[in-house]
Amino acid sequence: QVQLVESGGGLVQPGGSLRLSCAASGRTLSINVMGWYRQAPEKERELVALITTSGSTNYADSVKGRFTISEDNAKNTVYLEMNSLKPDDTAVYYCNLYIPTIATHYWGRGTQVTVSS
Repeated sequence: QVQLVESGGGLVQPGGSLRLSCAASGRTLSINVMGWYRQAPEKERELVALITTSGSTNYADSVKGRFTISEDNAKNTVYLEMNSLKPDDTAVYYCNLYIPTIATHYWGRGTQVTVSS
């Protein structure tokens, strides 16, 4: 079983920064994809960014140039550095781990990010 625990959400003013962390534990296997998704009120969950074990990254167009995803393999932790935050970034952010060999997604419980003055 896999457990994902997010931290780092909160309230920030427009233009500010936050750093989210997601610690993975359990049987994560050596080949996986970790990522961040978000869901705003009355909207569908959407991909924000993902990173593979080889270090390849992918970002939603809305966050390119502002958000950076990174991974510490030794700590089994993925980070999301969010800069130049906008009110539209307000959402619950979920950590995701996908293991392609067993075609299984695991989700964290989510952390709230609110961008408001």
